[in-house]
Amino acid sequence: MDVARSDTASDLPVSPDPAPRRPLSRELGVLVVIALALTFVVRLLVAQAFYIPSGSMEPTLQVGDRVLVDKIAYRLGEVHRGDVVVFDGRGSFAPFEADVTDGPLARVTRAVGQYVGVAPSERDYVKRVVGLPGDRVVCCGPDGRVSVNGAPVDEPFVMAGDAPSDRPFDVTVPAGRLWVMGDHRSDSADSRSHLGDPGGGTVALDRVVGQVRLRFWPVPDAGTVAGGAS
Repeated sequence: MDVARSDTASDLPVSPDPAPRRPLSRELGVLVVIALALTFVVRLLVAQAFYIPSGSMEPTLQVGDRVLVDKIAYRLGEVHRGDVVVFDGRGSFAPFEADVTDGPLARVTRAVGQYVGVAPSERDYVKRVVGLPGDRVVCCGPDGRVSVNGAPVDEPFVMAGDAPSDRPFDVTVPAGRLWVMGDHRSDSADSRSHLGDPGGGTVALDRVVGQVRLRFWPVPDAGTVAGGAS
């Protein structure tokens, strides 16, 4: 008697064993590396977090705020008066080589903190753009206000009770540079404080890291950071 052939799935050829899965710890390690790489690319090219260590930009930014800086804003567009910017102050506001006496562990810890925006940077500053290349910036005019190219500037962001400036100045901003000031005029070491330094207190455009777009910490105060000079 012939035996009937079965067409059930159990008679189909057995597939070889699939490749063994990698250990979960190895997969997590790969994901961490990818995440760090993406974070590095984003930080390098797109956006970067910064910690605000002083009150020089009050009331716009408070001590301890964390902000997000748009690093492509000025690759695609131009700086405008009233923009709040972060810039590398070496060569204008700070020496090119900082006098660092901390040990290796402290330096690494500080660098990591700066990388993720939870520690202050030793070379980066945040100020508001008041004068663009070629502008003549003067304080103070007959009405007691800062003027740019002879026109008084409306500055609603200045700290309540502060004068537009506690010292007079009359500066023509060189080509390729910016005149910057803090919103807390009586507590800001800005362009006015560096008139005798290289650059005459102005900051080179190519030292601008980007435009401050967003405060993300503390959460209750999170929101956009707008310009406002006019």
